[in-house]
Amino acid sequence: MQTILVAIKRVVDFNVRVRVKPDGTGMATEGLKTSINPFDEIALEAALRLREAGAFRDVVLVTLGGSDAARELRTGLAMGADRAIRVDAAATLEPLVVAHALHVLAVREQAGLVLLGKQAIDDDNGQTGQMLAALWGRPQATFASQLAIAGGVATVTREVDAGLETIEVDLPAVVTTDLRLNQPRYVKLPEILKAKTKPLTVVSLAELGVRAERQFVVSDFTAPPQRSAGVRVKSVAELVAALEARGVLA
Repeated sequence: MQTILVAIKRVVDFNVRVRVKPDGTGMATEGLKTSINPFDEIALEAALRLREAGAFRDVVLVTLGGSDAARELRTGLAMGADRAIRVDAAATLEPLVVAHALHVLAVREQAGLVLLGKQAIDDDNGQTGQMLAALWGRPQATFASQLAIAGGVATVTREVDAGLETIEVDLPAVVTTDLRLNQPRYVKLPEILKAKTKPLTVVSLAELGVRAERQFVVSDFTAPPQRSAGVRVKSVAELVAALEARGVLA
């Protein structure tokens, strides 16, 4: 239980606006800047801090995707991960397939903790961590805003609708991270150069015994309707008058 497995996903950078293709068959992502999913980057930072505190020995990155996903893995290695695994697969896998692959790797690596973001900003499913915990038969703590490890137990403060909830889970466990957990470190040039020599292993889904089956089919994509321009008012009285004119106020 000396290894932390951190799952990351390659997504279109959060600063880039993505548009629907003219024919409605998908999102126009070709040529757009990509990066590590922000929630996953927070998970990686948490893993690095736990290793630096002596709670674990190794941080292993894993992603599912094509050869272009190696760039994000190298970025994670530059942040400080020890080695990386790329599962060669299509970038549009459903959460259950990803969870199956992560389960196999968690067992193979004898992971004491699996960290990943609470959701990916491209599809917002927010399901992979929970599915992984169920397949692995291990405890889970989702939406973590604080994380501490002591004596084989993870203490997690998680964000819920009613506020904050603190729970303890025995390791090995699955933890998904929220935005307020930490601020990821800045990658320096020497670390980027050093990352080029760190191990990056490529395996296939077939080698893991996982089939990329689809359960859902998306028929088409539609952009949200454009909202009409707002109206600026100079006083409360003018606001009330405008609302009455629109029939909002009786």
